[in-house]
Amino acid sequence: MAEPGSRRMWWSIPERFQLHAAMLALQFGYAGFHVVSRAALNMGISKLVFPVYRNIIALLLLLPFAYFIEKKERPALTFNFILQFFLLALVGITANQGFYLLGLDNTSPTFASAIQNSVPAITFLMAALLGIEKVRLNRKDGLAKSGGTLFCVIGATVITLYKGPTIYSPVPPLQNPTSVFGSLGLGDAKGKSWTLGCIYLIGHCLSWSGWLVMQAPLLKKYPARLSVTSFTCFFGIIQFLVIALIFERDAQAWLFHSGAEAFTILYAGVVASGIAFAVQIWCIDRGGPVFVAVYQPVQTLVVAIMASIALGEEFYLGGIIGAVLIVVGLYLVLWGKSEEKKFAKEQIAIASTPEHSIPRPASHNKTSLTQPLLPSSTENV
Repeated sequence: MAEPGSRRMWWSIPERFQLHAAMLALQFGYAGFHVVSRAALNMGISKLVFPVYRNIIALLLLLPFAYFIEKKERPALTFNFILQFFLLALVGITANQGFYLLGLDNTSPTFASAIQNSVPAITFLMAALLGIEKVRLNRKDGLAKSGGTLFCVIGATVITLYKGPTIYSPVPPLQNPTSVFGSLGLGDAKGKSWTLGCIYLIGHCLSWSGWLVMQAPLLKKYPARLSVTSFTCFFGIIQFLVIALIFERDAQAWLFHSGAEAFTILYAGVVASGIAFAVQIWCIDRGGPVFVAVYQPVQTLVVAIMASIALGEEFYLGGIIGAVLIVVGLYLVLWGKSEEKKFAKEQIAIASTPEHSIPRPASHNKTSLTQPLLPSSTENV
């Protein structure tokens, strides 16, 4: 049987172009999630019910793959692993997604996406404080990572403390109930606390970074990423359910009142968690974590365009300045990580030459936290 033409055409494309196409599609998918999440909040969907449904959908998508693909490599489940999965869920699901929705409700999709660019730098800072990551200020890679972290901190501070004048105010989109955007619910965070929203978003980034740092030692003992993510989603659902049952007293909050509400939840679970996870894992495997992280600022640009068109989002001077500083900081950290890897490879090559044949421990030359320094997990938020 002849291979379908479209599939044959795709596989004839060089892998590098496939990776770039996949990463661009991934950024559009994540960008849509920011806009859709904001639309969901504008429609009045509960900030506690929304993540429950999202993670249930994500778990249903992940569970079959985790069970069958990692059946042989999955270690036996012990109480210690269960406790670590619970803590991962508390930090990476409950706190992470909770702070994100609270922050998004008070700010805008564009600046929520912009602040997320600081996650690699925050993760590096956490790892350095815990002694997992070595800071070598006598080398250019150490200076780049430290400088990049400082840029990200300054950028996040500017966004939080200085909103500034309006730089761009688009014409509000038509509030036509028959249109796609009209049915999603429009509007910016008028009347909300911008500073408080930014503080929530910083809490979101801190939670995300803490989740990445916590995964590093766990994945060494439990090297089944799909299973780890599935267990984390499961405990995240339990935690959100408990919180929602305590604080969400309106029974109507659990019901879908329109097709638009159902769409936002399906998009969050299927696109932002399920499909995005599969695409990102493939891109990390073929292109490496640095390649994936470099595309993160593209998401911010796409979000800005989408939010301007769909939500009539305004752009402020402080947010633009802060976003630029954070993106510069991100690339400094990524460049520093790249240079660190090159240096480690050079040291290994030197040690393997005949005149340097005496065995040397290489652990001090290589970071133990290469993967978690970059957001390569199933959840974007």
